[in-house]
Amino acid sequence: MEQSKGERETLDAAVLQALTIVRGCAAAGLSELGPDRRLRTTAATSELVVRGDRLQHDLGEGPCVSAIRDQTLVWSPDLSTETRWPRWSAAVHAQLGVRSMLSVQLYSGERGFGALNLYGTEPDAFDEHDRSAVVALGTQIAVAIANARRDEQLRRAIDSRTVIGQAQGLLMERFGLTAETAFAYLQRVSQSTNTKFFAVAEELVRTRTLPSDELRAPVTSLPTKEKEAAPLTGIAAAASAKTPPAPDIAV
Repeated sequence: MEQSKGERETLDAAVLQALTIVRGCAAAGLSELGPDRRLRTTAATSELVVRGDRLQHDLGEGPCVSAIRDQTLVWSPDLSTETRWPRWSAAVHAQLGVRSMLSVQLYSGERGFGALNLYGTEPDAFDEHDRSAVVALGTQIAVAIANARRDEQLRRAIDSRTVIGQAQGLLMERFGLTAETAFAYLQRVSQSTNTKFFAVAEELVRTRTLPSDELRAPVTSLPTKEKEAAPLTGIAAAASAKTPPAPDIAV
């Protein structure tokens, strides 16, 4: 897809912002999967990103592929021991010196899928603060891309994602949960009640209450951050929304 000057500047600014904001980030890039099911690097801060993304495309596996297909946030603290993407992890570690990865899904829809990918050259490069920051940053980048492309369909998808992020933030504040655990809880409620994921999030944001007595108790037993849960005082930064799996990537 041909990019306008404004869109090009938006994408370049997005990856530079990630490089600046996220402390453990050595390189950042945006990857997008178009209707032709081919993975493309649409912005990168260095050649390391282009090569790492190319390996993911060629091998059909990696954190970006996982984030685009069916996961909102994908994190690997040490690629030298990673088992989810054994071929890609071994290759990117040996060839590029990458030790940590953090990928967040930006958007998903009929016109394609996108992810922000952060590369770290040290193990455990991305802590809880970095993971929370990149989730919020991902929402901002997705909005900027939608505006640059004047894509109303993408804007609607981002609106849904923002509501889910607000629900996730409410759970994080109320119970001191990590972002990943709060998202897993919303998934469980959706499955247990046979309710669409977005509807569960929307109801939580609207009412500020958990859905039922049966589902309220288990949330307090979920893994939490290493701090006492704070009272519910507001909505945390918007996080990513779960979306349907993307098509397989053409190789």
